Amino acid sequence: MNVKYGCISVDDHVQEVPSLWAGRVEKRLRDRAPRLVATKNGDEQWLLDGQILLDGCAARAGALLADRNENPRRWADVAPPAFTPGERLKAMDSAGIDYSVLYPTVAGLAGETFGRLADANLESACVRAYNDWLIDEWASASERFIPQCLVPIWPVDAAIAEARRAVARGHRGVIFPSLPMHLRKVPHVSGPEYDPFWSACEELNVPVCLHAGASPELQSPLPAQMKPALAAAIDAATKPVSSVFVLSLYSFSRILLRHPKLRLVLAESALSWGMLYLEWADHQFEHDGLAREGYDLTPSQMFKRQCFFNSWYDPIAPFTDYIGAENILWSTNFPLENSTWPHTRETIDHCFKDVAPQARERVLWKNAAELYRL
Repeated sequence: MNVKYGCISVDDHVQEVPSLWAGRVEKRLRDRAPRLVATKNGDEQWLLDGQILLDGCAARAGALLADRNENPRRWADVAPPAFTPGERLKAMDSAGIDYSVLYPTVAGLAGETFGRLADANLESACVRAYNDWLIDEWASASERFIPQCLVPIWPVDAAIAEARRAVARGHRGVIFPSLPMHLRKVPHVSGPEYDPFWSACEELNVPVCLHAGASPELQSPLPAQMKPALAAAIDAATKPVSSVFVLSLYSFSRILLRHPKLRLVLAESALSWGMLYLEWADHQFEHDGLAREGYDLTPSQMFKRQCFFNSWYDPIAPFTDYIGAENILWSTNFPLENSTWPHTRETIDHCFKDVAPQARERVLWKNAAELYRL
C-alpha cells in the first residue's frame, strides 16, 4: 500500500447509478429491482418492488450541494464525485484521503433495503448485482477503493455462499444489517442459526461491518410536523448512539465469545457514548455476577479484542486511554450531508490535538490498513 496523506476513510458511500440493476439483474426481475423513475412533478426517485427509496430523493450527496440540508431530486443534479470513481479520487485527493472503504446508498446504509424483501430470489439478485458492480466499476478503477460486499440476510447458507463468492472477487469486508430480525421474519441474530455465518467470516478473515442507522427502530420516532432540517439534525445526532443496543447485544449474547476471531466495525458510531457504555456494561457485568454465568471476558475486554468504533468529528484525546487507540477508526462519511468534506484536514487537525503521533497514525490509517489487509 502507498500512504501519501496518512488517512484511510473507513466509512464512505457510493451512489449507485441508474443502470446498475437494469444491466445486471435477469430480465424477469428487472422491473422489480431498484430503478430510477420520473415523478409527476418532474423529480426522479428510486423504486424497489413498488417501494420508494431514499425518501424520494435521487441520491444522498448533501456534502456536494450548496445547501447540505438538501439532497438531489433529479439524477442530473447529482455531482459526479458521488457516482464516478475518477471524480471521487479527485475529491479524496483534495481532502487528503489515501484509501476509501465503501458502503452503499440505494441499497441502504448496511444493505437493509434488500434485507426487507420477502422474495429471496429478488434479494439475492440485487445483492449479487451490487457486489459485482462495485468490483467491476470501482475496485478495478483504483486500488484506493476498498470494496465491501452485501449478503442476503437469510437463509444463512445463501449469506455464506455470497460472502465467499464476493471475497473471492476482491471484497475486503462484509456489510450486514446489525439486527436482521427487524427487517423481516428471520431468526434472532444472536441465535445459533447465524453461527455458521460468523464462522465463515472468521475463516475468510474479513470484518463484519454494522452501520448505525440501519435499524431505525432503535432511534426515537420524530413528530410528523417537525421541519425537515431539524428532523435531519436529530436523526444524525441519535443515529450513532443507537449502536449502544447493537454492541450490548453482540457482547452479552455471547456472539463475540463464541467467535473470538470475528471482528466488528461499528460504522458511524462516534466515540463519546462508547466510553460511557463500556464503563456501565462492565459495572453491570460485575454487579450481576455474569462472570459466574460462563463469560470469560468482560464487555470491555470483548470489545477491545474484536471491535472498532468509527468517528469523523470527535476529539480523540479523551478516548484513547479508555477505549484504546487500537480500537478507533476514522472516516469522512463522504458524500453524506454530515461529512467533514471539504474541510477534512482542518477537522483532523482539531480533533487530534494533543494526541501522540503513534496514536494518531493508528487511528487515522494503521488500524484500517491491518483490518482490511492492505
